[in-house]
Amino acid sequence: MKVVTGVVGNDIHVVANRLIELSLNARGFEVFNLGVNTYLEEFFDAVVETGAEVLLISSLNGEAEGWSREIKLLKASYKNLDNLVMMIGGNLVVGSGDADEIVPKYKNYGFDLVFHQVDLNTGLDTLEEYLKQRGMR
Repeated sequence: MKVVTGVVGNDIHVVANRLIELSLNARGFEVFNLGVNTYLEEFFDAVVETGAEVLLISSLNGEAEGWSREIKLLKASYKNLDNLVMMIGGNLVVGSGDADEIVPKYKNYGFDLVFHQVDLNTGLDTLEEYLKQRGMR
């Protein structure tokens, strides 16, 4: 299964991005890592180009919200992405925030899976279970 991943916006957390890539590879995913400082359009262009089934966006500096608010509209501007699984994780707000408020906000933006300050392996376990439930893995 193909996954496009990277760090959104003005975030340069290279080490965390590399750990995500290594963890996905270890779980048998074919990973297309766009690196850091990635714009949303670049993510969707890569999904189309690679035929990826999963888009996994990360953010550690907390600026993901500003970049993610329009993701549903942007996704709709691309063709044939109805079945794309969209996941975001990391530190999703600047400062502190309550996951009970943050997760629904990001789901409303259009993400299927949202992990605010959740361990990487827990998030990837949940992704794999989600994909199994959808008959994708």
